[in-house]
Amino acid sequence: MASSLNLSLTDELRAFIDRNCGDGTLYATPSEFVRDIIRRHKIEQEAAEVREAIVEGYQDAIAGRTVAFDGDLKGMLKRARK
Repeated sequence: MASSLNLSLTDELRAFIDRNCGDGTLYATPSEFVRDIIRRHKIEQEAAEVREAIVEGYQDAIAGRTVAFDGDLKGMLKRARK
């Protein structure tokens, strides 16, 4: 379901959006441009979370905080939660 959001922008930000929308640009409307910026930011945040989890995993492995994989991931997760 789509919903609307009204924003107040500085003149500088509005000019930036206007330069990136319309003829000769990738975006037909300001809405398309802003939605793309929000999507990109969301992807960047999700990627940062994945990177942090990977680093945490490496740190656990380096510190010896590991368990042998027995082939049953669901079972291992259930046991770890107890």
